[in-house]
Amino acid sequence: MKDSVTAAQRTPSAERTTRDLARAAVSGWLGTAMEFMDFQLYSLAAAIVFNKIFFPDVSPAIGLIAAMATYGVGYVARLAGAVYFGRMGDRIGRKKVLYLTILLMGASTTLIGVLPTYASIGILAPMLLVALRLVQGFGAGAEIAGATVLLAEYAPVARRGLVSSLVSLGTNSGTLAASGLWAVLLATLSEDQLLSWGWRLPFLLSFVLMLFAFWLRRGLKESPVFEERPDVVDGVAMAKEDVIAAAHEGDALAAGIRQRKGKAFFLALGLRFGQAGNSGLMQTFLVGYIATNLAVGRSVPTDAIVYGSLLGFVTVPLVGRLGDRFGRRALYLALTALTVVVAFPVMLLITSGSSAGVMLGMALGLNVGVLGLFSLESVTMAELFGSRTRFTQLALAKEIGGILATAIGPVLAATLTAVTGSWWPIAAMLVVYSLITFVSALLAPETRGRDLVRLEDAV
Repeated sequence: MKDSVTAAQRTPSAERTTRDLARAAVSGWLGTAMEFMDFQLYSLAAAIVFNKIFFPDVSPAIGLIAAMATYGVGYVARLAGAVYFGRMGDRIGRKKVLYLTILLMGASTTLIGVLPTYASIGILAPMLLVALRLVQGFGAGAEIAGATVLLAEYAPVARRGLVSSLVSLGTNSGTLAASGLWAVLLATLSEDQLLSWGWRLPFLLSFVLMLFAFWLRRGLKESPVFEERPDVVDGVAMAKEDVIAAAHEGDALAAGIRQRKGKAFFLALGLRFGQAGNSGLMQTFLVGYIATNLAVGRSVPTDAIVYGSLLGFVTVPLVGRLGDRFGRRALYLALTALTVVVAFPVMLLITSGSSAGVMLGMALGLNVGVLGLFSLESVTMAELFGSRTRFTQLALAKEIGGILATAIGPVLAATLTAVTGSWWPIAAMLVVYSLITFVSALLAPETRGRDLVRLEDAV
């Protein structure tokens, strides 16, 4: 086995041009945009109409909780997808996995748009909805992780934060597209039209986006970091026992295979917690809470998400660029501390009863506590992990964080606000989520400029 990983036997890296980088960037952005469009379409539908068309035989409060719980089911499937596709991506390459994930997400989202309602087939309707959410989540569990890994491994070192932030910009684009579609529907359709057929349109439109994303990825080259890994032979990663046999004291294989894993993963999980938890509250729960409990127009919360997402087109690349200049850790500490400070003022603005207050509060909370952190997360988590297990560990950190924070958070917030009759539990949850990430950033090493070909984790 001594000669298993010689340069002659490893697949040489194809030269990457600016065009290749641009194609990878657009592919990563578009796939992530589609993932978040799919999930935001569902989260908005869950908050606005699904409690009426899939759970009509319960009270409005219980219907909202049931719709949020169905939303959370998708995150369980995401974890299974993270394990399955993450291991595949680390073994056979990043781009092959990204073909499969885009197809699963697009097909399941389109089929949600043709589902019969509770009025047509009874309890079978929400059961089918849950089944499609499971398929959608299975594909989405590795999509954003794959796009994050691909862009970070393609990017020039000095611009890695900026290039990787395009993944976050994809989430912002998807949120904006979904919110924009719902804003148009709410502004132009009557209640009866919306409940009878209007809600289906955004889900059906996702089919076009899926076709375009699949076409774009056909010409995408594999990550240069994957091809340069010392444990990759002829485009496939060596089995662990073969790596152990081929490793020599002090070489790259030995460093990667003998390191005990775990520290980087738990740090990444903590870094994920603030962004994921805040996102579930700001982009999912508050939309339904505002529409149900506050005396504002029904389109105000979706309009607020649209305006906040538009501002994110400045926030995301700016934070990415600042991270390249000043480091990831300093930006994490600043953004999470700021989120803690503004959590209660933001909720006071949102619950003021003023449309302008809702807009301002949502835009501030979304950009500081969600999009800014996501921009940092896209590059920092990739830099924390070694190349042999980067896809798997990153996907698992994202999805476990999503289950613990994003999926459970809206259900917990709906329960606490129903019990207390107040908004303060939402602000308290924003503070707790952000403090978890603040502490994780304090404990994490600075990862800016790290060699991503290295097999071992940063800690």
